Formats: sequence, C-alpha cells, structure tokens
Amino acid sequence: MSALRLIFAGTPAFAVPALEALLASGRRPVAVLTQPDRPAGRGRQLRPSAIKQCATEAGLTVLQPLSLKTPEAQAELADYQPDLIITAAYGLLLPAAVLELPSHGCWNLHASLLPRWRGASPIQQAILAGDTETGMSLMQMDVGLDTGPVLMSECLTIAEDETAGELHDRLAPMAADLMMRGLQALEDGSLPPPQAQDDTQATLAPLIQRQDAALDFTAPAAQLVRQVRAYNPWPIAWAEIEGQPIRIFKARVGAAVSAAPGTLVRGHGRGPVIVVACGEGSLDIQALQAPGKRCLSAEEWLNGQPHWR
Repeated sequence: MSALRLIFAGTPAFAVPALEALLASGRRPVAVLTQPDRPAGRGRQLRPSAIKQCATEAGLTVLQPLSLKTPEAQAELADYQPDLIITAAYGLLLPAAVLELPSHGCWNLHASLLPRWRGASPIQQAILAGDTETGMSLMQMDVGLDTGPVLMSECLTIAEDETAGELHDRLAPMAADLMMRGLQALEDGSLPPPQAQDDTQATLAPLIQRQDAALDFTAPAAQLVRQVRAYNPWPIAWAEIEGQPIRIFKARVGAAVSAAPGTLVRGHGRGPVIVVACGEGSLDIQALQAPGKRCLSAEEWLNGQPHWR
C-alpha cells in the first residue's frame, strides 16, 4: 500500500502522543484539524490548543474551522484528498459529508471500552462509577456519538486511588500505541473486521460541568472519594466546611462517626487528616485549599488551623 494521506484531528494534550507517534513513524499528516484558539488564563488571552502547538512546531498545516458542517470547511478538507481521518478528543462531530471523504473512512480514539461511556467524559465517569477497568477503543466513525463499530481495543486496570489526571496520562500513550497498531494492520492488510457495538450495553459520559464537583455529605463517603478522584485535576471537588468553601484534592474513606453529615469531627486521633461525617462513613481529607490560597496537606492545614483538630 502506498503512503496514506492522513488528516489528524485533535485538540487537548490527550491527543499529543498520537500526533507525535505519527511524526516519529514518518507518517506526516497532510493537515491537522484542531479547535479554534480559546481565551485562557487570568488575562483571557487567546491560547492555541496543545495539538496546534505540536503541529506548528512540526511545520504541519493547521486548520481551525468553527464547524465542519459548512460547504467551505468540507471543500477545504476535500482538497487534501485524505485516505483516512483520525480523531482523538477533537471536540467536534464529523458530519456525514466529512465521514465519506476518505477512502478508508474516519477513525476515532476513544478513552473507554465501548459501548461503555460514550461521550465527552469517559475517564471521569469510569472513576465515578467505581469501574475497576477501562481502556482505549479504536473505532470506525459513523454519524452517531461514539456509536461506530470497534476495530481494536485495549484494557487497563484503574488503581484504587487513581485520579482522572493520572488515568488520563496513562491512557494517552495507550491511544497512540493503539492507533499505530491499527495503521500498521491497515497497511499490511491484517486489520480485523469492525465489530458492531451492543447498544443495549451503552452508557453515556456527558460533558463535565463545574457544579458537578460539589460534594453532598449526606452521600456515602466512598461516593465522595470517587468524586474527589474523578474531578482532579478539573474542576476539583469542593464543599462547605465550617462555613467556608473548601476545594478537596485528595481524600479517603474513613470510619463511621457519631455526627450529622457535614460535621467537622474533632479529636479523631487518625493522624494528619481532616475528618468530616458523611451519610455513610466519614471523609478523611488529605489535601485541601481555601479560596485564594495554595493547596495544603491536611497536616499543614491543621498546623495553621489548630481549632480544626
């Protein structure tokens, strides 16, 4: 097979290892699609995506359409005569007209074992649900949201205390490896036939909102710990404790206490943790942050707030 004319589409840091793997293998995309620059930081200055930065440094052509539904955007893509479009956390749905452009269709790298956790937040939802396993899926795209048949997949065990950020950092290189194995199989004619997803087993992973990270202490402590893990590094779990909003970066399940949910439990004798009563068990907070302050370990916090002991 002659060299494939590839278009790569991605936006955040998750997609960078895949683009870097293409470049390292000599499979330079004829163009890279990414989201338009967005305001970021305190100054709200326009900031290019991680993929745009990577592609620009490599001297690749970067395209940043607001939508792929316009005839102009579709005509621009058609001009590149792609054999295959590969997406990884791109952020825009590909309409039918784009899916039909490449001779080999369009592939997507999705951070779950499809059909479980279709949508924008598969990493966070796997942690929230208490899943012990997740993985990467390489799928042939169709017009649905992560509904296309799966070409290849790989499993990964989720560690008991793993955060979404840590799981993200393990899945991103796995995505790159899966993509490269898929491309090699396509090129040598050994790509397995796509396997249709069982829609009856599908679960949805909606876009995370800031308000999702609010903790309700009437819930079991185990559930709250999963929220703390799932919303780290964004948007960070938070709760009101002793009348002030506190961001919680790390916590574990503690023993049951005789106090109403949300009560700061003093004299707990459990070492350098901050104990809050929950609907079931208690939350042992290990790292936290007050508004306008830096993140502190519980030990540092207690040294500065002895009345919390």
